[in-house]
Amino acid sequence: MRVIGGTLKGRRFLAPKQIPARPTTDYAKESLFNMLGNRILWGETSFLDLFSGIGSISLEAISRGAQQVTSVDTSFAAIKWYQQLQREFEIKNWQALKQDAFKWLKQNDKQFDLVFADPPYDSPFYNELIEQIISTKLTDDGLFVLEHRKSDSFATHPHFESERHYGEVKFTFFTKEN
Repeated sequence: MRVIGGTLKGRRFLAPKQIPARPTTDYAKESLFNMLGNRILWGETSFLDLFSGIGSISLEAISRGAQQVTSVDTSFAAIKWYQQLQREFEIKNWQALKQDAFKWLKQNDKQFDLVFADPPYDSPFYNELIEQIISTKLTDDGLFVLEHRKSDSFATHPHFESERHYGEVKFTFFTKEN
């Protein structure tokens, strides 16, 4: 894992192998954060990372200066890894939660300016996830980014904004206003 930009730019991390994750490639992550950099004021942004895996996306948002970052994952090893990174780099604005993302969405009423979700590619709950996030987790002018297989399309969704693909990965962007 490599941090692409911000205060931790260039840092490389080797996440524990016991974290069950499919990390976003550096190429796709760099492209995503280049796009976000043109529309996000990081110092004013609350960021939610669901199905956060090795934490690469969360760490990138922290490095870019996100005001507050919340990472939700079911893996105990992932949460321990985030806590290690928090201590090592004295990160104070990162909340790591070991919980099922769907349960957490239903139990928590906090809203975020930017939500990123990378559920398992074989998840049958994409539409439920999109609806839950848009209706309860996004601020009025917030942005939701869903990472998924290139072969899946959500272009007909009423809150669809745009999509970009990089190799086998696609990022679909949703807003409340569409």
